[in-house]
Amino acid sequence: QVQLVESGGGLVQEGGSLRLSCAASVKIFSVLAMGWYRQAPGKQRELVAHITSGGSTDYADSVKGRFTISRDNAKNTVYLQMNSLKPEDTAVYFCNADSSITFGRVRPGDYWGQGTQVTVSS
Repeated sequence: QVQLVESGGGLVQEGGSLRLSCAASVKIFSVLAMGWYRQAPGKQRELVAHITSGGSTDYADSVKGRFTISRDNAKNTVYLQMNSLKPEDTAVYFCNADSSITFGRVRPGDYWGQGTQVTVSS
């Protein structure tokens, strides 16, 4: 079983920074592709950032240059560093494990964290 625990969300002023963490309680973490998704009120859940077991990354156009996804396999943890935050980034952010790539498209895995709220004020 894979359990994901997220932390690091909160309230931040526009232009500020936050770092989200997702700790996975699974010994095979190092071979899992991981992703961060977010969902704002009234909107569908969208992929924010993705990282493969080999360290390849991809980002949504809206966050490129501002967000960085990374992983520490020794700690079974994936991070999302968020800089230059905008009010449009306000959402619940979810960690996802065991995603896959088919025909160049990232598909989420079956394992989700509980979500952590990020609120960016003007």
